Amino acid sequence: MTSEEIGEAILQMGKQARAAAHALTKLSTGAKNTILLAMADAVMAREVDILAANEKDLAAADELGLTAAMKDRLRLDHDRIATMAQGIRDVALLNDPTGEIIREWARPNGLEIVKKRTPIGVIGIIFESRPNVTADAAVLCFKTGNATILRGGKEAIFSNRAIATALQEGGAPAGLPDHSIQLIPFTNRESVRFLCEMDTYLDLIIPRGGASLIEAVVSMARMPVIKHYDGICHVFVDKGADPDMAEAIIVNSKLQKPSVCNALETLLIHRDIATSFVPRIAETLSAKKVELRGDETFMKLAGVAGVLPATEKDWETEYLDYILAVKIVDDLDAAIAHINHYGSHHTDSIVTANAESAARFQLEIDSACVFWNCSTRFADGAEFGFGAEIGISTDKLHARGPMALEELCSYKYLVNGSGQVK
Repeated sequence: MTSEEIGEAILQMGKQARAAAHALTKLSTGAKNTILLAMADAVMAREVDILAANEKDLAAADELGLTAAMKDRLRLDHDRIATMAQGIRDVALLNDPTGEIIREWARPNGLEIVKKRTPIGVIGIIFESRPNVTADAAVLCFKTGNATILRGGKEAIFSNRAIATALQEGGAPAGLPDHSIQLIPFTNRESVRFLCEMDTYLDLIIPRGGASLIEAVVSMARMPVIKHYDGICHVFVDKGADPDMAEAIIVNSKLQKPSVCNALETLLIHRDIATSFVPRIAETLSAKKVELRGDETFMKLAGVAGVLPATEKDWETEYLDYILAVKIVDDLDAAIAHINHYGSHHTDSIVTANAESAARFQLEIDSACVFWNCSTRFADGAEFGFGAEIGISTDKLHARGPMALEELCSYKYLVNGSGQVK
């Protein structure tokens, strides 16, 4: 297809999505839940088709230069499809925030004002690699009454098409409006540009992927973008920390799943406990095959082989790997200053028995999630009790932190009068 034809096709999808969004506002919570259960059944009923599509993607993986880890994210099997279907059923059980009254009050002139939660409208999701995102994103948006236009990466195009078709066609007999879930069938970069420029029909874009994808979307988008570039997460071990607790939190934050955005990337240790704590944590992490990159003081105290000198770049790097930067800081003020300068405003944690120090840390650290005495790995919608999330936002407007159902809503004011004029 020519560039012009691709642009026209995406514009038509935008028109269809806007019509679907209007129809979605009329669905009751019960109707939406019935449709979600039908979608889940359709995903399982079409398992053979989805697996066959996935095999096509896997067959092209080597030609596309995918790593072993990327292939694993791409691969589907019975268990992963069953998990996808169960995830849809779980969303049906979640509270529907649309229509909730956020606040209501009366004015002296008798006007009654209601602030009510509403769908955003049409949401574009641009994502890479994982075909399960097709289902996750679509059903979360649907539960909140939003129409969705999805644009996945070329590495998962066949899988994404099969899943999106199962969702839309499976939900249709139960009452899903036409075009509520649409997948852009084009994988060229131009399709991203056309989607980002379609502000007439698209209300919001959420990119999920690497920094280069997010930067490209932000540079082109004519509508709001909710995003996070990096997850440069910190743990600060204060002088009042319990060493056993600190070690457990560090190990979990770094190693429970190193490749995710809420994994620990930089460890800060208070100078007053460095002599006793550094050798202990260095030995523990080295035994677990973590490459340590430390400042001069850490290197002197570590007592293990293989510690590399940290450079300025290490303090601002999201490794997503078995690598950890470590710095000894003079005090709480120095820790806060370091995190606010080098961090990505994602998730940071302090380990301390001092409630006053913890309160200062949580007040002064400018991040979406600020923890006291717990692992950074808890920065997650499910762990917060939201049931599901569409991603983590490091923005400050309109959503911040784990983006769950409430964050996929906007609001409007309903003003009821009895003939008042100004």
